[in-house]
Amino acid sequence: MRLNDILDKAFSEQITLELESSVAYLQLAVALDDADLPGMASWMRIQADEEREHAGKFIAHATARGNRPQIGQIVAPNDPGAGVTPAFEAALAHEQRVSECIRALYRLAQAEGDIDSLPLLSWFLEEQVEEESTVSGIIGRLHMIGDDGPGLLRLDEELGARRPDGDAGA
Repeated sequence: MRLNDILDKAFSEQITLELESSVAYLQLAVALDDADLPGMASWMRIQADEEREHAGKFIAHATARGNRPQIGQIVAPNDPGAGVTPAFEAALAHEQRVSECIRALYRLAQAEGDIDSLPLLSWFLEEQVEEESTVSGIIGRLHMIGDDGPGLLRLDEELGARRPDGDAGA
């Protein structure tokens, strides 16, 4: 029932990446707070919380199987610079990185014959499609808005309506 050593290490690396994602979203929230966009900053903070929950799902799976995951070093994110669109583009790039890591973990579990991990990893694959789609949609709307202040404030208000359980907002 235990994860073998190869998967144990890979799960620990994924847990670290999920926690790194949380820190990245917190840094993006700071950038958006600095841009006086509290709704978008709130959206990013909720996303940061969700990433910590994702790490928890991986931890729960590994520990339920008798493993003891090790959290690695969390790498500080790069500052995306000024601007709303660069912040969301940084979020999308990070989500794409996470998606590829989960795909690799799925392929590894298959190669190792660990069918017990596949349902969890399938859930994450679906979650990542949703995550990338959501952020891509926000970026598309930001491109349509351009420099339109009222449009940006309206999107800020909409994203600020997001609740931790995923209700409202993009």
